[in-house]
Order: sequence, then structure tokens, then C-alpha cells
Amino acid sequence: MIYFLFILGFLFLIKGADMLVDGASVIARKLRVSDMVIGLTIVSFGTSMPELVVTLISNLNGNSDLAIGNILGSNIANTLLILGIAAIIYALPINKSTALSEIPFTLIATLLLGFLANAALFTSSKNLSISRIDGFILLFFFVLFMAYIFQLSSATRKTDTAKTVHAPLWKPILFIVVGLAGLYFGGKWIVEGAIFFSRSSGMSESFIGLTIVAVGTSLPELVTSAMAAYKKNAAIAVGNVVGSNIFNILWILGFSAAIKELPFDLISNTDIVMIIISSSLLLICVSLGKKKAIVRWQGILFVLIYIGYLYYLVQRG
Repeated sequence: MIYFLFILGFLFLIKGADMLVDGASVIARKLRVSDMVIGLTIVSFGTSMPELVVTLISNLNGNSDLAIGNILGSNIANTLLILGIAAIIYALPINKSTALSEIPFTLIATLLLGFLANAALFTSSKNLSISRIDGFILLFFFVLFMAYIFQLSSATRKTDTAKTVHAPLWKPILFIVVGLAGLYFGGKWIVEGAIFFSRSSGMSESFIGLTIVAVGTSLPELVTSAMAAYKKNAAIAVGNVVGSNIFNILWILGFSAAIKELPFDLISNTDIVMIIISSSLLLICVSLGKKKAIVRWQGILFVLIYIGYLYYLVQRG
């Protein structure tokens, strides 16, 4: 059964992503809200559900290495692997607000996580962790981010002069609900199969979390962004990844830590540094390019860097 669900999961992911992008695009046009806002909220939340489920279950079961590795590995995969593949399919224009606000917000969230996780180094305590108080701090910044999104949504609705779509609202909502369900179950079955395969090989939980589980839970983002790029909807492709990265750190890790303290391994700081490097590289590519976009050769570079990161993880063990 686990082999069957593993294969079925991919079918659910692909079809779910297709329906999710279609439904989100229709709602964006109907409500005169930009695709970027939809990508940063509805799509990001939906595609982050596998990370939320895996992190919560892992934390409650005492598998903190798997929980934290899943989030850090997913964010690295989101930026380097997913945006890289999407850019190879179709050049991804980056709008001004994303370059000046959302991507820097990802950097701020990552730096905040790094500080909170290592705060014990400045005290007499030798045990690093993301405490329950740290979790509430992360959730506070998540609320600030959602307030920014609400303001951005109001601004785009006022300035958008595009023709409003008058189609019934129930159909795109149904598409989103069914699409999210497909993404959730597809991601869940794939991750369960991947964990089964990897643990039967004797791999560590940290390695599993950073690689197989991280990529597995990022498959919804991968399929959604790739599908959006194929349909030349760069706003959802980029917004989905950037929004998911922020959701993963502030919402998922914050919510999980608020429920139960997450012990933190010092070696995980190298993965936090990798998130900072990848986000900075994304900013540099957008800032230096004349087209303000992630073009194909940059996408190839992102994927190659991710392959190099995986090689480092294998060497690290």
C-alpha cells in the first residue's frame, strides 16, 4: 500500500497544483487582487500544509531534528531548486514590492530565527532551543507580515484597473479546495513513503529532514510554481515560493515551538546560513539584471548550487 500511495501522491500533486493555480488566478482577477497577493497568501498557505503537518507531528513525537531540518531544508529547496526550475521553464519577472519588501522580509525572518535559536550562547545555558517564548515572537512577526499583505491587497485593489471577472465565485473556490486537498494528501503520501524508504537504509533524522522530507514537503511548491511558470503566471510562481519561506519560519516553526519547545542542534546554523545565502543571491540576481527577472541561466545556476548543497549534506552525514 505504501508503494501505491507513493505513486498516487505524485498524481494528486500535479492535478492539485493545476487546479490551485487556476482557481487562485480566477479569484485574483474577480476580486481585483493581484496574483502576487494571492500567491503570498492562499497558495503559500496551501502548499505549506505538508511542512506544517510533518513539523507538528515530528515535534510532538520528540523528533526535533526532523522538524527543524524539514523547515530549513524546504526553504533552501524553495529558493534554489523550485525557483531555479521555474526560471528554466519561463523567465520570472520580479515586481518592485517583492524585491524591496517580501524577499528582504524572508531574510529578516531567517536572521530572527538564527538569533532566537542561538540566544542561549549568550547565557550560561549550553542547550540551544527554539523556546515557547521564541515561538510566540515568531508568530508576532507573522502577524506583522499578514498585516502588510492586507495593506498590499487593499492598495492593489484600489489601483488595479483591470476588468473584473463576473464568473460565479463558487467554481474557483471549489478548484482551490480540491487543489489544496490534492496537494496535502499527495505531499503526505510521498513523504511517508520517502521516510519509509530512507529509514530502511539507516539514514539519520537530520539528514532525512534536510533532504528527502524537505524536498518531499516542497513538492507542492515545486509543482505549483512549475505549473504557474508554464502558464506564464510568474507572480504566483514567485509569490508562492517567497510566501512559503516566510510561512515556514514564522508561522509553522512559530506555531510548533509555541506548542512545544524545539531543541536546536548547533550544526543547523550552517543550514540557516545557506538560507541567507540563497535569499541574498536571489536579491542580487534581481538587482543586477536589467530585466528585473530571474532568467534561465540564473535558474540553472540556482539548481547547480542546490546540487552542491546536497553533496555537502552527504559529506556532513
